[in-house]
Formats: sequence, structure tokens, C-alpha cells
Amino acid sequence: MKRNHLIATVAGGAAGLAVVGGIVATALPEGAPGAPAAAVADAAAQAVEQRDVLTGEALSAAAEAGLAEAREQEQQVSIAIVDRSGAVRMVLKTENAGPQTQESAEQKAYTAVAMGRPTSELTEGATGDGPTIADLPGTLFLPGGVPVASGGAPIAGIGVGGAPDGSIDEEIADAALEALENFEG
Repeated sequence: MKRNHLIATVAGGAAGLAVVGGIVATALPEGAPGAPAAAVADAAAQAVEQRDVLTGEALSAAAEAGLAEAREQEQQVSIAIVDRSGAVRMVLKTENAGPQTQESAEQKAYTAVAMGRPTSELTEGATGDGPTIADLPGTLFLPGGVPVASGGAPIAGIGVGGAPDGSIDEEIADAALEALENFEG
């Protein structure tokens, strides 16, 4: 959609209304003298923020690299990749991964992107007598989650669940991360 088409004409072209990212602007029909199409377009530009996200090709490359590492180590795991908001973007499972492995992988990926650190570095902060970071919903503080950063900020998380030792999960996640670092899509 072109930005100059954000103005909707109403009542036979008499007046228009544009809602852009919560900004409401009344307007004359496009092309009418004094029509504030440029003002609405400027408001739209201010309401839009660009974010770094992994492409579909990059997601596939990372997940496939993790899957190859899991097979090389003869592990039955799930590999999950989430975006900055924690939404699952991709899940790959080896043929005999257990049903619990997907949830574990997703929670590790979520924890890694939310905290901006590998989950293996967070396990100590998840214990104690009172409330801890482990009380945060949807998190899992076991090794196997690594953040993906761009410009020094986390933009995604990779989580692996299912190996008998979390350090193996993390090795698989690191293989997926390495594929992203070397990605030339």
C-alpha cells in the first residue's frame, strides 16, 4: 500500500479520515487544494519503526545447521527460533524427539532473547530462597538457549531441548548461531 493512499474519502469525497499508528488526522480528498497528504505520510513515517529480524532463509539455515549438529551427535532434540518479542518463528525436530523437547526448546529460546544472554549463564540467578528470575512465566534456565544479536542488541533466540545434558543442547544451539554468523543469504 502506498502511503499517499492512507486517506480514505468519506461522503462522496467531501472529507477524509486517516488513522496511522494511533494518529488520527482529518483530510481533504487526495489532490484537493490544501490536502494534507504529505502531513499524513510524515505522521505514518514517524509511527513506523524498523526492526532487525531474521529472514526466512536465515531461519532455515540456522535450524538446518542445528539439526545437522544434533544428528552428528546422535541426539533427539527440538530446535526453536523465536523473534525479539518471543514469538516462535521456526521449530525443527529430529525424527524421534520427545514431545517435551519442543516446549523446552521454545522456553530456552525465549529466555535467551529476553535476557540477552545464553541460558547457561543464567542458571545461578534462577535459584534462591525468595523470588528469582525463574519465576518469570515462559522462561527456562537450563543450558541450551543462545541469543542472536544485531548491533549489540538481541533480535532472536535459539533454543534446543532434548539432549541428556544441557551442555549438548547448547553445543547444538551454538552450531545454529554459527550458521547465522556465516550466513550469506
